[in-house]
Amino acid sequence: MNQESEKTLEARLQKEIKKRGGMALKLLSQLHRGLPDRLILMPGGLTVFVEMKSTGQKPTKLQAHCHQQLEQLGFTVWVVDSTESLNLVLECIDQVIGEFDPDKV
Repeated sequence: MNQESEKTLEARLQKEIKKRGGMALKLLSQLHRGLPDRLILMPGGLTVFVEMKSTGQKPTKLQAHCHQQLEQLGFTVWVVDSTESLNLVLECIDQVIGEFDPDKV
């Protein structure tokens, strides 16, 4: 597996989410440390959190704890550390937003 930087993967995530009509908001919080890097907001109300890492890097204990708290609240948290994991996230998003029909809302 090639070594990919967090910065490169994050830029691609932003580009791909925007292309799909969504927003990839950077989360910066001094009040609640450990939050994932990005909040993804997609058509149809799909909301997920994404933790970006360079290839082979894992979330810190604090980040893992925060991810667990978010998941207990019913949110999805994905960790992206490679093109492969980014592609899986995008496939999941495509599947969900593909099922969204704005005329039924």
